[in-house]
Amino acid sequence: MPELTSSYVDSLAPNTAAIKNGQGLVRKKSFIQLHRTENGELLFGQCAGSGKTPYECSADFVAPDSPVFRCSCPSRQFPCKHALGLLYAYVEGQTFTVAPVPEDIAAKREKAEKREENKVKQAAEGSTAKPKKVNKSALKKKITAQLEGLDLLEKLVLSLVRGGLSAIDAKTLKTVQEHVKQLGNYYLSGAQIELRRFALQLGKGEDREQGYTYAVQQLTRLHAFIKKGRSYLTARSEDPELALDHESTIDEWLGHAWQLTELKEYGLTADNAELLQLAFYSYDDQARQEFVDLGYWLELSSGAVHKTLQYRPYKAAKLMREEDSFFEVARVAQLYKYPGDMNARVRYEEMSARPVTADDLAQVHAHAHRSFAEAVKLVKNQLKNPLGDKQPVLLLHAESIGVNDQGEYILSDESGALLVLEDIPGLSQGTAALLPFLPQVCLQSSSLLVMFEHVMDRGRLTAQPLGIVHAEGITRLL
Repeated sequence: MPELTSSYVDSLAPNTAAIKNGQGLVRKKSFIQLHRTENGELLFGQCAGSGKTPYECSADFVAPDSPVFRCSCPSRQFPCKHALGLLYAYVEGQTFTVAPVPEDIAAKREKAEKREENKVKQAAEGSTAKPKKVNKSALKKKITAQLEGLDLLEKLVLSLVRGGLSAIDAKTLKTVQEHVKQLGNYYLSGAQIELRRFALQLGKGEDREQGYTYAVQQLTRLHAFIKKGRSYLTARSEDPELALDHESTIDEWLGHAWQLTELKEYGLTADNAELLQLAFYSYDDQARQEFVDLGYWLELSSGAVHKTLQYRPYKAAKLMREEDSFFEVARVAQLYKYPGDMNARVRYEEMSARPVTADDLAQVHAHAHRSFAEAVKLVKNQLKNPLGDKQPVLLLHAESIGVNDQGEYILSDESGALLVLEDIPGLSQGTAALLPFLPQVCLQSSSLLVMFEHVMDRGRLTAQPLGIVHAEGITRLL
């Protein structure tokens, strides 16, 4: 069984409400019985419910990296609040009496073991999972439809540019929104999202001039997507193998959802990776019509800053597990890496946790960029890609953090180069206001996770701090 901590249990919860409810069961002393097996692989017990019969809940760690939770309650969330409460009770040091494995759990374990034996047997016989066969005829029809959709989108973009943004009124916005719906019929979900984002920017009714600035940027992205998408789809339709582009994000823009088997097939994996989360936040992406859980992680071996993304559609959000901050080192047997440039998305199926050590913090400092000039050059190269992430994140080493004559917080690198810290428009949660409250240990020889954005209104590259790694640990601003 892995070392159980509050942070680890929090990471298993489907959402913050489940955490609160699970902890509430422990505080209310709702658990009638608490048991564990002699080897500690199984925790189980009874929890009082709304009826006369208590709920039977358990947490099975026979496979430490993928625990199994069971409960007799009617909840559709896994793990439910009763299973979480069981774990919180164990973490808090409550007494668990030693007892044999219940018969029903033993039977379920036996079935699971047989399934695993069959998998091992198949692997030994060389019957590896066959890649999914692609219906090339259907795929060509899809590509043809996508090309037609790009033609439709191009006509709309050109008409908006010719008419001028100032001429856009409620009627024009309605036309744009109709095109958003139509793009779904052409298998262009990525373009659909970006066109909806354009409509939202102009429909806010706030600062019209600022809205124009970002609307122009969005039209530029759409135009670049049309050009690159058409070229890519045309070339792919002529390719007899109809291969995906595993080196860029164009397939995601075209609406392709990468499967883990595909990433593995293209060699986009890393074995035995260790990840340290440096920042995390959730936000409502109205253009996607989804809630997004976004985490930035440092891969300790390579020093690359990756991101994890979980999308929770509005309609299914209540039933999906909500990600949260993770304060330990995630040990991942197989890490899947999505195509992309800086801060490529990563995913994993299983992970175990271990505490953060001083050696881990030393590795963070070793991987941080020491020269601001070189770091800014990397950011500018990223921003040149019209389809790339417009808010790249880097880890910077700062000799000191201070305040200039204008009252702005500034970073200084080893050569004396300065970088001003301020909130960026594209991030809804500000952090600059928290800088005056930093302890002294954060202000000298620290490493900062910084998000960059080119603010077009001011023609300036801005940087916002997300977290600070110092001698005593990690201070998160987000």
